[in-house]
Amino acid sequence: MRIPSTYLESTQALDESAVLTAIEHSLAMIEFDPNGSVLWVNENFAKTMEYSVQEMPGMKHKQFCTPEYGNSQAYMELWKNLRNGKSFQEKIQRVTKSGRLLWLEATYSPVFNENGTVIGVVKIATDITERETNTVKIASQLQQMSEELSEKANHGIQRSEEASKSTNKLVNESKENLEILDSLKEEAQSIGSIVKTIKEIATQTNLLALNAAIEAARAGEHGRGFNVVAGEVRKLSNRVQDSIKEVHDHIEGITGEIKRINEATLRSQTSVARNQKLNEEAVSAFNEIGSAAKKLDDQAKNFKEML
Repeated sequence: MRIPSTYLESTQALDESAVLTAIEHSLAMIEFDPNGSVLWVNENFAKTMEYSVQEMPGMKHKQFCTPEYGNSQAYMELWKNLRNGKSFQEKIQRVTKSGRLLWLEATYSPVFNENGTVIGVVKIATDITERETNTVKIASQLQQMSEELSEKANHGIQRSEEASKSTNKLVNESKENLEILDSLKEEAQSIGSIVKTIKEIATQTNLLALNAAIEAARAGEHGRGFNVVAGEVRKLSNRVQDSIKEVHDHIEGITGEIKRINEATLRSQTSVARNQKLNEEAVSAFNEIGSAAKKLDDQAKNFKEML
């Protein structure tokens, strides 16, 4: 079976120089010697750093770094590892010619000669400043939202706790009112018992007055004065009975009102207890919101620190 020549051509490895040209046109590239001096830079890298291609050779790598990083132990470790043939790939921050800060996704690759000695370093980078800026902006907005949520949750907790204290006060006052009503009910019952006793005494007095009148009638002329006294006693007894009946009616009315107030107070106490439970649930819910907001705030802070 004969294989078409076009198939063979398509499966051959691509020309190395063509691949490098394609990479150079699409990515930012720069070459350094082992001491960090620029040997060569392509147009993409120079443009990204706000330089021209002609002015960058001979510049030091440290010139593109922030002073803090350029003078740090980490910077010395970077170049020590590169000279020892260890690659480096990381998100880094660099400074342009105008002093503007950039974020780059960069790969540093040592270049070896035939003896295995590092003779240079090639860096390939991608500008991710816009992505990082947007990410930081979103993280800041997220943190602000979490702080606002936490503040509102704390405010809600405070209000709910105040409402809960007021409800507890109402519950205690309601209990005191019930105790007072029970005491009034007992007093009304006690008065009712006293009235009943007075009524029985008045009835007995009326009977005694009636018997005295009968005996006075039998005594004739001699009992006339006693009959007058007996009549007055009977009138007084009847007046006492009328007054007792009136007092009894009032007591029944008071007892009825006490019962109504007692029932209304019990209903009020039930409602207050229900509101108290709802307030406790609200406080619990706000506490959960506050915990969630705190967790969100911590995550936002950690996220910003990782950027």
